[in-house]
Amino acid sequence: MRILFMGTPEFAVSSLKKLEEEHEVLAVFTKIDKPNQRGKKIQYTPVKQYALEHHLEVLQPNSIRDIEVIQKIRDYHPDLIVVVAYGKILPKEILGIPKYGVINVHSSLLPKYRGAAPIHASIIHGEKESGVSIMYVVEELDAGPVLAQASVEILEEDNCASLHDRLQQMGANLLIETIRNMEKQQIQAIPQDEVKATFVKPFRKEDCKICWNQSAREIFNFVRGMDPFPGAFTIYQGKQFKIARVEEEKGGRLQGKAGEILSYVKGKGVLVATGSGNVIITKAKPENKKMLSGVDLINGNFLQEGEHFE
Repeated sequence: MRILFMGTPEFAVSSLKKLEEEHEVLAVFTKIDKPNQRGKKIQYTPVKQYALEHHLEVLQPNSIRDIEVIQKIRDYHPDLIVVVAYGKILPKEILGIPKYGVINVHSSLLPKYRGAAPIHASIIHGEKESGVSIMYVVEELDAGPVLAQASVEILEEDNCASLHDRLQQMGANLLIETIRNMEKQQIQAIPQDEVKATFVKPFRKEDCKICWNQSAREIFNFVRGMDPFPGAFTIYQGKQFKIARVEEEKGGRLQGKAGEILSYVKGKGVLVATGSGNVIITKAKPENKKMLSGVDLINGNFLQEGEHFE
C-alpha cells in the first residue's frame, strides 16, 4: 500500500519501522521540533529522527487543517493514512482522502482510556490488563470503530516505561496484521460501546502529586504509573521530593497519620504511612539531588522519622 504516516513519540517508531518493511511510506508527518529540557538545543521528535535516518520525507505543519496541507495530502494519493500518537486531531477533509481510510494505533483496550495518557491510566487505576486497539479515525477523539485489539497482562513489577515498550511492539505487529486483513477484505469494524467509554486528560503538574490519604495499594499503582515520566512527587519541608518507586509493606504493625515518616527499613528504604497501610520508598529524588535508592536515602539522612510529607 501507499501509506502516509503521522506520529511523534517513541511509541510510534516501531509502527513506522514495520510499515516501511512491507509498504511504501510516502511521507511522514510529525509535530514541530521543540527545545530540549534545558531549553537550548532543538530536539527532533523520535519519529522525525527515524525518518531522516531512513531517508523518508518529513513534514511538520503548524496546523494540519491548513488548506495547503490538506491539498498536499491529496497530491500524495495515499491508499491509507496511519496515525500513531501524532498529537493532532485530523479534520474530516483528510479522513475521506485515502481509499482505505485513516486508522490509528491506540495504547488501550478501547473504549476504555480514550485520550492522552492511556498507559499511565491503566496502571494508576489498578487494571490487571492493558492492550492496543486499531481503529478508524473519526472526528470524535478515539471514538472510531475498532478493527483489531490485543491484550497483555499488567505485571506487579511494571511501570509506565516497561508497559509502554511492550505495547509499542504489540501495536506495530497488530497494525501490520490489520492492514493485511484490510487488503484481503477479511476484517470487520466493530463500533465502540459509548456507555463503557472513559477518558484520560493530559497530566498537569498538580495531577502528579501523591495523595497520602489514599491506600498503600493506590499509591503503589500511582507511583509506578507515573514512572519515569512525568513522575510522582510529594512535598517535604517545603521542597519537591520525587518518588520513583515504592513497595507495599506486608504485615506491618506500625501506624501513623497519612504521609508520616514512620521508620527506616534496613536494606530497603523509608517506611511511610498512608490512608490504609504503609509503603516503603525504595527510589526517590530530593530536590536538586540525583535519583537515590532507598538505602541511600537512609544513609544520607534525607528523611527524618516523625516528619510528614505534605
